[in-house]
Amino acid sequence: MIKVAPSILAADMLHLYDEIQKVVSAGCDLLHVDVMDGHFVPNLSYGPDMVRGIHAAFPELKLDVHLMMDHPEEYIQRFAQGAWNITVHEEIEADLSELLDRIHECGVHTGISLKPATPVSRVVPLLSQADMILIMTVEPGFGGQSFQREMLGKLRELRRIGYQGLLEADGGLTLNNLPDLKQAGLDVAVMGTAIYRSEHPADDIRRIHSL
Repeated sequence: MIKVAPSILAADMLHLYDEIQKVVSAGCDLLHVDVMDGHFVPNLSYGPDMVRGIHAAFPELKLDVHLMMDHPEEYIQRFAQGAWNITVHEEIEADLSELLDRIHECGVHTGISLKPATPVSRVVPLLSQADMILIMTVEPGFGGQSFQREMLGKLRELRRIGYQGLLEADGGLTLNNLPDLKQAGLDVAVMGTAIYRSEHPADDIRRIHSL
């Protein structure tokens, strides 16, 4: 069953509590929180206080925190106070092996994300330390982009080489392309506008769970 992780990047920030409650009531499995520093990607978003606040308001909700940051190593302990999973990018300069160990030491699951241009081969040495691999199916930083279909090959490659952790995809995911993503090995679908702008999110999530 594909797990659904609505991205609050697509939520109405003036009514965030209600927006989160809406997707929780609709049956989401995780909540995806995109953290952007304005350097790694040309956009700014939330910080660790937001993650802690959401966790305090929804303690049973698993927060899937995606750090699109040049220096996530400086913030791991703070984000770990509310996150269920912390994903960092392969493309940063930090020692990823050490960083993943630090995340695990905080009692949090680990993820590694790959931009569209980054080959799977770059992450192979780290697969044993990653609970999840996030394949970006658009360029990270902004919502509303079109799905890059060629990224299906990365999911298939990771399964082909024996990766047993969760495979997640983010960017332009819809009910139309999810069957192909599932066939390629997808476990977790990050969905922003497709869920938050849906007139019937609960029906859509049920359909996704039944794929």
